[in-house]
Amino acid sequence: MRIVILGAGQVGASVAESLSSENNDITVVDNNHDRLANLQDRLDLRTVIGNAAYPSVLASAGLEDADLLIAVTQSDQTNLVACKVAQSVFNVPARIARLRAHDFLDSETLLSPANFAVDYALCPEQVITEYITRLIDFPEALQVLSFGAGRLVLVAVRAFAGGLLVGSPIREMRNHLSPEVDGRIAAIYRRDRAITPTGDTMIEDGDEVFVLAAEEHIRPVMRELRGSVEPVRRVMIAGGGNIGLRVAQSLENKCEVKVIEIDRRSSELVATSLQSVLVLHGDATDADLLQQEAIDEMDLFLALTNDDEDNIMAASLAKRMACKRVVALINRRAYAELVQGGPIDIAISPAQVSIGRLLTYVRHGDVAQVHSLRRGAAEALEVVAHGDRKNSKVVGRRVSELPTIPGAFIAAIVRDLDKSRDVGFLGLAKKKVAGRVLIAHSDVVIETDDHVIVFCLDKKVVKQVEKLFAVGFHFF
Repeated sequence: MRIVILGAGQVGASVAESLSSENNDITVVDNNHDRLANLQDRLDLRTVIGNAAYPSVLASAGLEDADLLIAVTQSDQTNLVACKVAQSVFNVPARIARLRAHDFLDSETLLSPANFAVDYALCPEQVITEYITRLIDFPEALQVLSFGAGRLVLVAVRAFAGGLLVGSPIREMRNHLSPEVDGRIAAIYRRDRAITPTGDTMIEDGDEVFVLAAEEHIRPVMRELRGSVEPVRRVMIAGGGNIGLRVAQSLENKCEVKVIEIDRRSSELVATSLQSVLVLHGDATDADLLQQEAIDEMDLFLALTNDDEDNIMAASLAKRMACKRVVALINRRAYAELVQGGPIDIAISPAQVSIGRLLTYVRHGDVAQVHSLRRGAAEALEVVAHGDRKNSKVVGRRVSELPTIPGAFIAAIVRDLDKSRDVGFLGLAKKKVAGRVLIAHSDVVIETDDHVIVFCLDKKVVKQVEKLFAVGFHFF
């Protein structure tokens, strides 16, 4: 696929890195020479320097031959103009734009083909806000993702000494659950090495365990694995920018929230946008301020400023001062991998959280969801099965009959899903939907229209998974 990416910032660079590794023809446009040079040194792609809204620059990037435009610059206006030019001048079939302003995000008319011609609008700040909110719903989790319009939930947790399953084979999980509850340990990472779990796999202290279950079963499963966990009631947020403000707004009616913002004018603006949140003008790396505001009584500290170093320092300080759990937003992946599991409980990479929705548009076949796991090291795909036994390699066959793809396996199936569901940023339904969850035991038969959840512990096997679920041409 020929793809033109506008913007070589954190989101654009992460998208380019993911897509260039899958044999796509990638061109990146940016007006920053250093960013482009860094990308070209690391990846097999083409770069063009210039203003991404100019038709002449887009022509130089080969947009007339492109299959997809991904406009993820920092400017809404640039992204919108580029999508319109791509449609009207270059006839690009698919166009994605990163947008922040609600004026654009909330208007289907403005994004329609007759106007700015945006097929999909991505708001990373909103995606990250929903991601953090889900983490708060599961205080023990490292990552929380949903599939099948929210019918199936995936939770990543850290195994700890004394936990029910530590030192026991996975098959014993069944003994701890009531007959009507079913769940699956879908993946294990041990010292950064992926392990495909079997019934005989022993869970060790420190393992990162991915647990999958129906929405109504995930909490009982988690209680068996981690015991009872106190809910989050008190939250402190460092940073009142786009993400900090959104998170505070989403939490102000659920928790006691405090926001620390170092810029006086910004703190005043945040205070006027919130009804029941205490907004403090100050520095979140100031130990005296944290102590004064009772950091040791907080259930959660969220470092959400625009500066990686400040977030690392503030979160590390909050942890040292006895905050129960700390989360830091960290753009540089190397930083995130370095600090998570040490002084910081969870390091969130904004680009990796956002990238799944973009990848959904790039994958071949009917891919309903793509979720990045462990900051891009692996992926979980929600693929819709089509066809019948004659023209599909999966439909009408038991899971045990399917060809083996090393590094990939089917974890669960959502059947009879309501196709009229209204789905949000993370694949969550905005209203209750029908759908039956089946954990993919060996005797489960895949049917047409099933939403099949496939774990790819190695991203190199994604293309093989897409090929497996492809149907013959005569089906269409």
